[in-house]
Amino acid sequence: MRSDTPIPAAVVNKYVKQMNLENVGKASIREIKRLVDLVEADTGQRYIRMEMGIPGLKPAEIGVEAEKNALDKGVAAIYPDIDGTSGLKKEISRFVRQFMGIDVQTQGCIPTVGSMQGSFASFLTLTRMNKQKDTILFLDPGFPVHKQQCRVLGTSFDSFDVYNYRGEKLRDKLEMHLHKGNIAALLYSNPNNPSWICFTEKELQIIGELATKYDAVVVEDLAYFAMDFRQDLSKPGQPPYQPSVANYTDQYILLISSSKVFSYAGQRIGMMVISDQLFERRAKNLRAYYGMEEFGRAMVFGTMYALSSGTAHSPQYALEAILRAVNDGKYDFVEVVKEYGEKAKIMKKLFTDNGFQIVYDKDEDKPLADGFYFTISYPGFTGEQLIETLVYYGISAISLAITGSERLEGLRACVSLVGREQFPDLEHRLKTFHAHHSGVV
Repeated sequence: MRSDTPIPAAVVNKYVKQMNLENVGKASIREIKRLVDLVEADTGQRYIRMEMGIPGLKPAEIGVEAEKNALDKGVAAIYPDIDGTSGLKKEISRFVRQFMGIDVQTQGCIPTVGSMQGSFASFLTLTRMNKQKDTILFLDPGFPVHKQQCRVLGTSFDSFDVYNYRGEKLRDKLEMHLHKGNIAALLYSNPNNPSWICFTEKELQIIGELATKYDAVVVEDLAYFAMDFRQDLSKPGQPPYQPSVANYTDQYILLISSSKVFSYAGQRIGMMVISDQLFERRAKNLRAYYGMEEFGRAMVFGTMYALSSGTAHSPQYALEAILRAVNDGKYDFVEVVKEYGEKAKIMKKLFTDNGFQIVYDKDEDKPLADGFYFTISYPGFTGEQLIETLVYYGISAISLAITGSERLEGLRACVSLVGREQFPDLEHRLKTFHAHHSGVV
């Protein structure tokens, strides 16, 4: 490594060795974070931190005040119901009606310890409905920890990079996997982490129709709800609504996070919304594990009870208050998070002005939205080589290789923790990198 990088190479090398990282490019998100933490503490130099998908905005004040009031009233001493407080369940049901245009009874609206618990509980329960259906299909690229959840559970999974199969091409590719008969459920995020692609209505219809045809449940990860800023999804009860497979199949689970859209990540409160038809569906194989056959009851009184006996009490009051304000049109959560899209537009230009390329750049024939994430590459580098090099320039990200992407030359960049005041520093570091490596190819 050169001796004239913005971050002293000797310091970076010291902590790479200390952490026993054989290959920084293959490091997990949390390992990259730890490495950068150590280097920052040693040098006093602030990194352009793009490795973690952490909210960069203040939590919704409505929620904070409601949670304080709930704690003052003593809810910390009381066990919550496993499937959530009645007020929160009502507001979740209202939320999906107001912002998605779909109706789900309150029984299927369940708060979870973040969306991560929702996916874990879904995988666990869905793969026990039918002995022949024991596999989860991931429409990649995706969040790496979802596959880790399958590994922990001992659950089989399959995947493919959906970017090569956009539009009508998706039908044949998806059917090739589903017709095997072993797929219990399929999962994708929309907007997508890490690529920020968004499925079109045509693609959602294909997914819904084939899932119904092959009896697979769709788990739709809506961690970045309404954050496709190319259209205004902020008006309660008015189209356009958040696009969803729920319009094309009745066998679905929606995972809605409060971490990004409400900046409430620290309290680990998310929403699992189970369709009425799936909640009431009966499967004889469930009885062996739960002593009952109804899916919804097995989820609540079997899986959720065994995992955590419900989510923490006070954050439920926070989320209820936020959702009520949103549902009543008193709090425009979309307007707040538009900051991410505005920063992404500026940052992407800084990268492309200095020789970088955008890896995932289209939704079929439309330019990709600016949002929470974007993807970058640099000629002559693999993704692993690029992140290994950028850490010496005070820039952190993660390799697309750990997301199931076939674009092994790319990195995922998250805009949330990069302050606008850091843009001049980012530009300087990118110019330095480009000057050092423009002759690589």
